[in-house]
Amino acid sequence: MIHPNMATMLCFIATDAVVSADFLHAALHEAVDSSFNMISIDGDTSPSDCVLLLANGLASNGPVNFDNGDAFQQALNAVCTHLAKSIARDGEGATKLIEVTVERAEDRVWARQAARAVVSSPLVKAAIHGNDPNWGRIVAALGRSGARVREDKLDVYLNDICVMKQGCLAPFSKQSMISSLSKMDNVLITLCLNLGDGQATAWGCDLSEEYVRINSAYTT
Repeated sequence: MIHPNMATMLCFIATDAVVSADFLHAALHEAVDSSFNMISIDGDTSPSDCVLLLANGLASNGPVNFDNGDAFQQALNAVCTHLAKSIARDGEGATKLIEVTVERAEDRVWARQAARAVVSSPLVKAAIHGNDPNWGRIVAALGRSGARVREDKLDVYLNDICVMKQGCLAPFSKQSMISSLSKMDNVLITLCLNLGDGQATAWGCDLSEEYVRINSAYTT
């Protein structure tokens, strides 16, 4: 039960910094939106999620606020992203972390929606588990995401290897790709839509037989 709109988790983050309450709230919202809200294990959400950020002020620094909070925001983003990726990597039955980045979408909203659709696709997740460089499943998930896509502009990369260029199959060795994927526990999928400046990244994991075993044997 881990899917965007947060996941099945209780997350507590603490800092000794002196931080204004308004900025702390806004900073946490931004960090959560680009991290925990961009992970998916199985497409099912949970009613028991929360992220809390506590600042006790023991550092006695000058107050961090909207005027000087860039470094704090970057650090908070990094912490939340690390934790979000750890959740995805530790998904039930997971053997591989999947990272999907959508670049040059019309805007960030569509980039987020596209990245979420691909990383949560059962067919994509199963293909990655089987070390299958099946770009067709990736493009199909992108196509149903609702984001605007022009096939003749679309580039797709799997672990930095171009498998589709401007909507056409790019030359690559399938056997070499299968061999490479079989040795990796981090798989990168990049989709360049070439339509605008929107960008987003989502994280998930592969779908294994172990996931089915764990959840079929689950008892309350």
